Amino acid sequence: MANKETSAVEEFEYRAEMQQLLHLIVHSLYTHKEIFLRELVSNASDALNKIRFRQLSDHSLRGPVGNYSITITLDEDAKTLSVEDTGIGMTKNDLTARLGTVASSGTLAFLEEIGKNDKPVDANLIGQFGVGFYASFMVAERIVIDTLHANPAATAWRWESDGGGSYTISESDRTERGTKVTLHLKDDSAEFSREFRVKGVVRKYSNFVDFPIRVGTEKVNTVKALWRKQKGDVTDKQRSEFYKFITNDYKDPLGHLHVHIEGAVNFDALLFVPKTAPAGFFREDYERCLHLYSSGVFIQDDAKALLPEYLRFVRGVVDTGDLPLNVSREVTQSSQVMTKINSILTGKVLGMLTEWANEEQSDQYETFIGQFGMMLKMGLSQEFKKRDELIELLRYASTNTKDNATTSLKNYVGRMKEGQKAIYYLLGDHMAVARRNPALEYFAKNDLEVLLLVDPVDVFTFTHLHSYDDKPITSIEKADIDLDEADGESALATEAEDNLLALFRITLRDSIEDVKASKRLIDSAATLVVGPSGMDTQVERMMKVVNREFEASKKILEVNMSHPLMKNMARLRAQGGSEDLLEKAVHLVYEGALLIDGNLGETARFVERMTELMVEATRGDTNHA
Repeated sequence: MANKETSAVEEFEYRAEMQQLLHLIVHSLYTHKEIFLRELVSNASDALNKIRFRQLSDHSLRGPVGNYSITITLDEDAKTLSVEDTGIGMTKNDLTARLGTVASSGTLAFLEEIGKNDKPVDANLIGQFGVGFYASFMVAERIVIDTLHANPAATAWRWESDGGGSYTISESDRTERGTKVTLHLKDDSAEFSREFRVKGVVRKYSNFVDFPIRVGTEKVNTVKALWRKQKGDVTDKQRSEFYKFITNDYKDPLGHLHVHIEGAVNFDALLFVPKTAPAGFFREDYERCLHLYSSGVFIQDDAKALLPEYLRFVRGVVDTGDLPLNVSREVTQSSQVMTKINSILTGKVLGMLTEWANEEQSDQYETFIGQFGMMLKMGLSQEFKKRDELIELLRYASTNTKDNATTSLKNYVGRMKEGQKAIYYLLGDHMAVARRNPALEYFAKNDLEVLLLVDPVDVFTFTHLHSYDDKPITSIEKADIDLDEADGESALATEAEDNLLALFRITLRDSIEDVKASKRLIDSAATLVVGPSGMDTQVERMMKVVNREFEASKKILEVNMSHPLMKNMARLRAQGGSEDLLEKAVHLVYEGALLIDGNLGETARFVERMTELMVEATRGDTNHA
């Protein structure tokens, strides 16, 4: 970031990606522009929470204890709107770090994508992607920030920008702790300098901020802790408004839990499950949105110890009087109080999901599984105490389901055919490819349902489930799977079959573990299966990602002796046909199986061999074999 000093004013250039972002915000058409005020109030609330927490243990900070408020000042003639707080304030470094760079790497790409459409963009999305402050440039032609940090030796600073390519920082004459953001409104946004308009926006988006918000001299927000009220005293509308406030989501939640616990541990909680996964949810650095309070005083906004990782989709507030007000983040992670709360909340959340899952035609649970089912699956390897509950909540696609529908293991077992020996599954990386896997042919012909597992986490989770309801869980890729002999057209005579298998073994001796006649193939010529000590194809693929040095075990090639190709090859071999032609055919059969398996390495050699074979087949000389 370049800068130059002009008198007492320093000018800073925005980084290139920030300039692109600001250009998009300033020049795009947006719906719900009023959310800029929600973002400014939210920032002010965060600053007040920080000073309130710091003052519990540091009495040297600037300003009085307890003077926590947000004031909105309007001037219709000057077309200005100011949001001022008595919070922690900002240092010069805070101004450059927070207001000069894009909040996350995915933000710009996402906003650029939605900006390509001709339709107006919903401004709610700006707040969801961590760039809420910049929403102000939708309505302001210039923004001025005056701020003074609470540290006694801090200097007051002024930040100014018109949303173009640069901003300036200079010393400010502010003398009170906190921050004042002043928007010089555009002509088409002058409505936001009018009192009735601003009051309506505050009540709509910021009614549940923990601190009083004053427009002029009137306090306009409720400032009520919904989680500490009785369930029956809170309306669905209030809960929905509160959820949107703490999450910046513009949709209503999928469901909620209102919990009041007294006993070995005491706490109140108001928890929500979103309808859709938030942006960046599956990134490792995604911060959960469970707020922790101690007797009504904000402690943390990302309290990881309150719920296990696989339930990190839950949003909301937990308030307990059993933690000291000045508790540190490190203490909360190891606190017995937090451990007890975690255990109770985990049980409550799983209980709620179980209720959804047990409802017939539960659209609510189907929606949940579509968004967060993968997180529940991760719980299989993380949560042993709740393992049985989790298994009942899991859902998988199968050969009996269509489109995006799924099935539980319980329902699968209820549909098992008489005499079916196991619960069968197939791992894959894409549903369409999995449904065409040759290994399914025997099961389709015999009306045996197979679970189709294409979530990446299935490789690490489902493979550790060895049984369910006393039924063994078996991969259909295993060579030693117990299958009945396939019905249908007779295969080759024993001698012809043995000769053909010998040809495959000799030709492919360095590439495979063995070659066998297949029971599972009906229409396809060949498939690769896993030996008794081998891993499923998808598992091996994941192992290679984790460890480049990992060497996959050799597989067993199963060939369909009833297939016309095998019969033709057996006839040619019996008649003393071209060994070169037969070897090419063997290689192509094997490489075709590799291709279906997703492990064909030498594609160029495969195409070359296939072309050679087609040349021979199309010569027109019927005696060339």
